[in-house]
Amino acid sequence: MITLKQVGNADQTIQKSRFIAQAKMCETEREVGLFLRQLASQYATAHHLAYAFRIKTAEGVIPRFSDAGEPSGTAGKPILQILDGEQYVNVCVGVIRYYGGINLGTGGLVKAYGGTAKLALLQAGAIPFVEMQEMRITTSYKRVDELTRELSKVNGVVLNKAFDEAAHFIIKLPVQSAQQFIQRFQS
Repeated sequence: MITLKQVGNADQTIQKSRFIAQAKMCETEREVGLFLRQLASQYATAHHLAYAFRIKTAEGVIPRFSDAGEPSGTAGKPILQILDGEQYVNVCVGVIRYYGGINLGTGGLVKAYGGTAKLALLQAGAIPFVEMQEMRITTSYKRVDELTRELSKVNGVVLNKAFDEAAHFIIKLPVQSAQQFIQRFQS
């Protein structure tokens, strides 16, 4: 499985229709919704906003797509097929179309939507997917610097911290490092 290195963009004109794609990492369906609303707002005069996404959950990978009013299977489905074929996870791709007055036909739409999505994914770059886990850790004040250093080494992040008689952290780190962190730092 792979995910995105960064946000990717693509823009191309095919027989007078303009296709604009953006590929973005989204970890939840809520993030997908926010991303698509932002695209819809940014390109409010566009004729279509087709999309597809694959989100990894505890129950498995959730795939979804929308053809956004284009003929069935000609817009969102080709985008999803690229995501499926390359095994992308936690990725959403939106493709905006400004209609140029020439009908592309079903084959032309599939190529245009899929091709523009693929360009955005290539521009974003791919990296191996690392499953992350959120956890709470309480530790002594004298171990705070050590915890943050070690967390950085495994590409983890501090989501929240609070201090009273001890230091309390909510962290996100690779699943394979979680048990080691609990054993090492939990007071």
